[in-house]
Amino acid sequence: MTAIFHVGISGARGRMGRAVSAALDAREDVVVAARFDRGETPDLSLCDVIIDFSTADASVDLAQACAERGGPALVIGSTGLTSDQDAAVLRAAERVAIVRSGNFSLGVNILIGLVEHAAQRLDAADWDIEVLEAHHRKKVDAPSGTALMLGEAAASGRGEDLADIRRAPWDGITGPRETGGIGFASLRAGGIIGEHTVLFASEDETLTLSHSAIDRSLFAKGAVAAAAWVRSRKPGLYDMQDVLGFRQA
Repeated sequence: MTAIFHVGISGARGRMGRAVSAALDAREDVVVAARFDRGETPDLSLCDVIIDFSTADASVDLAQACAERGGPALVIGSTGLTSDQDAAVLRAAERVAIVRSGNFSLGVNILIGLVEHAAQRLDAADWDIEVLEAHHRKKVDAPSGTALMLGEAAASGRGEDLADIRRAPWDGITGPRETGGIGFASLRAGGIIGEHTVLFASEDETLTLSHSAIDRSLFAKGAVAAAAWVRSRKPGLYDMQDVLGFRQA
């Protein structure tokens, strides 16, 4: 018999919160123990794991609250965290298991691996890299968390730190492109769920690797899979590469 586990939803009234709620309701091994949004105080003792798609500030507060009591485990899908907020989540992960990802899609996580391998094999002296993304008009951060993940994968393939080779969006009289940089471009319009493209371009040819989200439920299903995985893990900061078994713990 499959064990029942209890899940809380942070950011429950948002787009992703509603999608997560629908994905959880479709499973027989889950009880939704709490639904809450920023400013509301849940009873953490009711939950084995919390799925959080709220805001950067709210995610950090929740991670600290979970760490202070030694649980529950946490799945964080919020993006736009500052370096200080990243550090706060990392400290919380010393006491509680956390899966954090800018994207919970299986397809995107495979794309990340392909981008890293392509960047490793295509000489930076000959091949430029641009990361393009498009999302709905209500998204508040840019580039998206997924775009940054793809940029980090490309930088890693080249043995670089993204912070050192990331270039600002093209605007105005910029001069010629510098060799070896990774550029980003963002679009915000309508109800676009998520479009991500990594363009590798040389003087002679281009290679395009891309992913399109058709239904927001794909992210929710990935987050629920992450919740089922992380609830029994020891404290630490994990990502979808761990959940999907692409990286051995």
